[in-house]
Amino acid sequence: MPAPGEPEAAGALVGTLVRRNAPTRRRAMLYVHGWNDYFFQTHLADAIDAMGLDFYAVDLRRYGRSLRPGQLAGFITDLDEYHQELDAALDVLREDHDEICVMGHSTGGLVTSLWADARRGEISALVLNSPWLDLQGSPLLRAVTAPVLQRLSGSLPTTVIPLPNNGFYARTIDAALGGEWTMDQSLKGAEAFQVRVGWLAAILEGHDRVGAGLGIDVPVLTLTSARSDFRRTWDEALKHADAVLDVEKIAARAIRLGPHVTMVRIDGGLHDLALSAAEVRGVYFDEIRRWLGAYLPQES
Repeated sequence: MPAPGEPEAAGALVGTLVRRNAPTRRRAMLYVHGWNDYFFQTHLADAIDAMGLDFYAVDLRRYGRSLRPGQLAGFITDLDEYHQELDAALDVLREDHDEICVMGHSTGGLVTSLWADARRGEISALVLNSPWLDLQGSPLLRAVTAPVLQRLSGSLPTTVIPLPNNGFYARTIDAALGGEWTMDQSLKGAEAFQVRVGWLAAILEGHDRVGAGLGIDVPVLTLTSARSDFRRTWDEALKHADAVLDVEKIAARAIRLGPHVTMVRIDGGLHDLALSAAEVRGVYFDEIRRWLGAYLPQES
């Protein structure tokens, strides 16, 4: 059903599954994007294919290829609702694959972590690229903010929270702004993606669940940049750090995902490690390749 403020004509909520090629192997990777994002990293698909896995990606409801006119971009009030898309994608992959690894980036890393915990025994491995496992900033700020958001999320869930955006991360990746990558701005547009009360309350609730400890029953690989950089004026150094999330907080929370977690920190990495400079993303792909070789069953 539509969210408050969405017209009935906005249409049904859908998820979109894309793949690199027709299935040819028993091992597969399913990728889940982050906030204000969709799957466009075809070089990542090529790298995973070269590692011996068929590659798939899902655009979640109200994102990318799944966003319909009139819908509130990225909006949701319960992260567990994404289980519908992920369950459906898993059913499709199971038709051709025995071993399935899931990869989540940023908000997608939080979503896939919660889903993997709820679907124990269903996948073979989990790879997290800069997963959003905790709120950056002061713990005191979070302690004050969370109860207010919870109260407002019931009555005013779609209310926009005006937050500053310096645009620095976009400058590090977008070819139109001096970065390396070309994206479809009709599928990834900052103006359409507004932080809303109900959405942020759902994110904080997900963070709380990670903080309390999950029980993901498969090996987890968590990768981040070696450092964060939240400076307020532009500097070229931002092209070699995570300008979005606090990597120290990610590292601290990662050990609460389950009993078997590998942590890798990559010098010079951007928030989306796959979009880092060529030599840095090469290290990122090498780390994933080495880890999959150890923990994901090989082709027989």
